[in-house]
Amino acid sequence: MTKLADYQPEHFLLTMKGDIAIVQLNRPDRKNPLTFESYAELRDFFRELHYADDINAVIFASNGGNFCSGGDVHDIIGPLVGMDMKELLAFTRMTGDLVKAMLNCSTPIISAVDGVAVGAGAIIAMASDMRLATPEAKTAFLFTRVGLAGCDMGACAMLPRLIGQGRAAELLYTGRSMSAEEGLNWGFFNALHSADELDDAAMKLAERVVAGPTFAHGITKTQLNQEWSMSLEQAIESEAQAQALCMQTKDFERAYHAFVAKEKPKFEGN
Repeated sequence: MTKLADYQPEHFLLTMKGDIAIVQLNRPDRKNPLTFESYAELRDFFRELHYADDINAVIFASNGGNFCSGGDVHDIIGPLVGMDMKELLAFTRMTGDLVKAMLNCSTPIISAVDGVAVGAGAIIAMASDMRLATPEAKTAFLFTRVGLAGCDMGACAMLPRLIGQGRAAELLYTGRSMSAEEGLNWGFFNALHSADELDDAAMKLAERVVAGPTFAHGITKTQLNQEWSMSLEQAIESEAQAQALCMQTKDFERAYHAFVAKEKPKFEGN
């Protein structure tokens, strides 16, 4: 298994609290835009996370009052204008690979959104398993504002599943900001917290997750993502196989003995 808790990234911040990793972009003076390098390093980190046994939850946190302002205008948008089709496709595939890595890593990801989460920043929040925000948070899929389609990095597949087809279409066509209150009412955000409470709320949620059966949580995440493309009959059979696999774990046995003893189970992720 891979050990990632001691990893020292070059293009983002990584802080460990036990088996919970806190990821932050680190350009707060510019509202934390992404660069070619941070895109690639985040993709590689989440790919490796699938094989790590020392991180059981990730908080993708804001920094300096903002989550992420998307692709940097000077470091990404400008160079893209001068690229040929082969180079452009390599870039768009790379950004999509970040989302795929987040979905496939089997580790629950919680986004804690303060300030702006726009463009690729909105996508990172969307690709997380759970999302918390401040009342001031502004989320925008503003690709049309720069002459692009709204179908970036899985937005047309994932956003309608979160907030509904019509609401997703409006945001993706217009590029307007979704308020935090709208995001909460529409199911994009799980809860809103003040800026002073956001990080603590995200940590408490992560702690609750890692206190559970972490191996089984990985199965849950896999099923949540894979069942999008399954029929109901396929999903039921897939869940039957997944649950039978979890029933072979020591955590399942520990939970049984704890229940009989009227104690709280202590899960160990195996």
